[in-house]
Amino acid sequence: MLVVDDHTIVRDGICALLALAADIEVVGEAENGREAVEKVKQLAPDVVLMDIVMPIMDGLEATRRIRKEFPETKVLVLTQYDEEEYIFSIIEAGAKGFISKTAASSELASGIRAVHHGASFLSPTAAKVFVEDFQLGASMRGKQDPYHQLTNREREVLKLVAEAYTTREIADILAVSPKTVEGHKTNLMDKLDIHNKTDLIKYAIRKGIITV
Repeated sequence: MLVVDDHTIVRDGICALLALAADIEVVGEAENGREAVEKVKQLAPDVVLMDIVMPIMDGLEATRRIRKEFPETKVLVLTQYDEEEYIFSIIEAGAKGFISKTAASSELASGIRAVHHGASFLSPTAAKVFVEDFQLGASMRGKQDPYHQLTNREREVLKLVAEAYTTREIADILAVSPKTVEGHKTNLMDKLDIHNKTDLIKYAIRKGIITV
């Protein structure tokens, strides 16, 4: 795995902890997002442990690029920021999980193993945010759900957008133009009365369209 953090002492500490796990091998380190993308290209790690706030290129942008260019490499975000906006931005960027820097070393190892095996992993802090958001959605289920108003193509676009695919990637998958994808995206967001990508992801999670 690759450890990415702009603080050397933090990277050293993480590597020392992971050295205690016989089934986890650190193959490299990076101190910013741009270097992380380069190291993924060179080393092809199974998992990247990614910080968010870093110079040159932040962890969110690095995660987006890794997901697009190296889809076999999974990203687990390790950060001190656990506010709702960060958590959903992390999922939106394509990370497979979120773990707080206050987590125990055993939780860190468990998260790495889970992501490596294709599962998602959420720290208790992140899980609490998702539960509260789900409960909020549940309280609104008595109201008419506009999902039935979406066309089949709009539902396809909704799922792909929520899975963090770019407009160009969606266009390639559906064999349509990027302009057509943008049109579907605008229409579905108008029908759902959702006006930003983060809220679209929350909606998709509540509906069970995507899982985390």
